[in-house]
Amino acid sequence: MSDSAAEATLDRHELKRSITAKQLYFYVVGDVLGSGIYVLIGLVAAAVGGAFWIAFLAGVAVATVTGLAYAELVTKYPQAAGASLYVNKAFRSPVLTFFITICMLSANMAAVGSLASGFVRYFAGVVGLPEDAIIPTMLIALAFVTLITLINLIGISESVVANVVMTFIELSGLVIVMVIGLVALFTGIGDPSVLTQFSVEGGAGSQAIAVVAGVSLAFFAMTGFENAANVAEETIDPSRAFPRALIGGMLTAGVVYVLVSLSAALAVPIETLSGNTLLEVVRAGILPISVGVMLVVFGLIAMIAISNTALVTVVAQSRILYGMARENVVPGVFSTVHPTRRSPYVALLFGAAVVGTLLVIGALIQLGGSDLDIVDRLATITVVFLLFIYALVIVACLKLRGQDETPDTYRANTPLLVLGIVGNLVVLVYTVLDDPGSLLWVAGLLAVGLVLFLVQRYTGGRRTPVVTPTTDKEL
Repeated sequence: MSDSAAEATLDRHELKRSITAKQLYFYVVGDVLGSGIYVLIGLVAAAVGGAFWIAFLAGVAVATVTGLAYAELVTKYPQAAGASLYVNKAFRSPVLTFFITICMLSANMAAVGSLASGFVRYFAGVVGLPEDAIIPTMLIALAFVTLITLINLIGISESVVANVVMTFIELSGLVIVMVIGLVALFTGIGDPSVLTQFSVEGGAGSQAIAVVAGVSLAFFAMTGFENAANVAEETIDPSRAFPRALIGGMLTAGVVYVLVSLSAALAVPIETLSGNTLLEVVRAGILPISVGVMLVVFGLIAMIAISNTALVTVVAQSRILYGMARENVVPGVFSTVHPTRRSPYVALLFGAAVVGTLLVIGALIQLGGSDLDIVDRLATITVVFLLFIYALVIVACLKLRGQDETPDTYRANTPLLVLGIVGNLVVLVYTVLDDPGSLLWVAGLLAVGLVLFLVQRYTGGRRTPVVTPTTDKEL
């Protein structure tokens, strides 16, 4: 190949830097301000009580400190690889890098399952389907996962502009809740004293434990910011744009979450909100608009928000499997792409099968008489994986201090990073101790990754990446 041909090939595989700081800010807000609060607010309220807004505030603080580590690492390594790249550079351990990658893959799969179950709750609320109808709700959740997978199989082109549009749709539903909260406050319907009430009896120690319990769930709502690292290669002047956009976007989403929490607590009794969705706030009928119309509108907004988050998560999990196959870590079949649609269909189908299995297992456990909340369980599994990953990313950030730095490298506050490690680990330990049954699910997902690794190691061997003759376009 001539030098000019090689240069042309390189240019075709380089990503174009076109994302501005403002666009990146909205991208981060859109990723964080996804469906977590639509799905989990009732569970957080049940864990803490009327003061559950404190759990969201604490979750925002821990997540934002973690974001500082990501901001520093991205300005050093503006590449689309995220936690796996940072851990690999810090520890140079293929085994640890593989483990982190599997953890991220497992977190994505569990998150999709939780989102599918959350979607069903809003769907059931809109059409009047009882949530305790286990088989119908399971089938709807499976249909949701199937539809999201089919969209990806057909081929989906994600763009920052589309993300901004979806962000405003998601935000509109949360604005409705905040307006309801304000009306409740100024008309005397809401009692501000509820905002300092806890669901546990005892002193400050018991209340602190209740808040940590809420944080372990609220943290799910703050995840997604790590996905912004995947567009670092396409950001204009990432050293300047990324820290501001990432931290600014996380803080913006955090403020919205706290305001929504305050509004929900003022609008409806905590016992009504506990374990339910934001539909209960709309159902209170505080606004001078038909409750029936509001329920449908808000339900559709929530389902759009959940679908958008699930769609992006499915894209991520399939690309993780695809990338691992290209690196000869898992069986090469996962690097297979559709000849015309150019989607990694084997990876997509495998991911859908794993998520579907999680949903079926959850339904079978419920049919056996268990009071398992599948949304809670899968969200907990996601948080367990991510808290471990986030803590290790902060450690990697500290370990890489002094390496690959330039005058433009962002430097996070060291004491805050240490506090972030402690915060992540405290919530992680509490989450595991509070729900030890989740470890079986965690182990099951890790076992799937281990099986794939062993299959590749003992049957796959090394191979040359396949270059299709029809196109050289990368996924």
